[in-house]
Amino acid sequence: MTSQTARAPEPQTPILLREMVGSIAVLTLNRPAARNSLSEGLIGELHAALKEIHDDNSVRAAVIAANGPAFSAGHDMKELTGRRSDADRGRAYFAEIMNACSAMMQAIVHLPKPVVAAVQGVATAAGCQLVASCDLAVASEAASFATPASISACSVRRRWWRCRATCRASRRWKCC
Repeated sequence: MTSQTARAPEPQTPILLREMVGSIAVLTLNRPAARNSLSEGLIGELHAALKEIHDDNSVRAAVIAANGPAFSAGHDMKELTGRRSDADRGRAYFAEIMNACSAMMQAIVHLPKPVVAAVQGVATAAGCQLVASCDLAVASEAASFATPASISACSVRRRWWRCRATCRASRRWKCC
């Protein structure tokens, strides 16, 4: 028996935790080491969970939360830059990820149940867009928000004012 066959596979940590608290579905981003960056896998799991919530009549609302010091650092840059070696320098993959992320955020916007972002840390770039896609944002004292200039023209701009108003009401609005 070699050391390879004797070693047990390590259990895979789920990147999205799902929990029911009464009739509320709590979806927790669980990539704290990667600052909950939106990887291809996390986007896919979040989108699948939103589809399930949409069709589940026992769910009355959803909360999107996160483990670790950051709510979400945005897109997973390691994943994106890893595709720069593709023949097209990653352009097709970037388009695929952006379309998947947009579809996931539109699933939040079109969910017939309220979606609350529970922001406990920094939400930047696409992580901030994720917050803005929700119906309401509840921000802790440690929460902060930052977006690149190009995001102000994004498709979720219509909902951005809700996040911004919530943050200003808590006097924790920060713009980096």
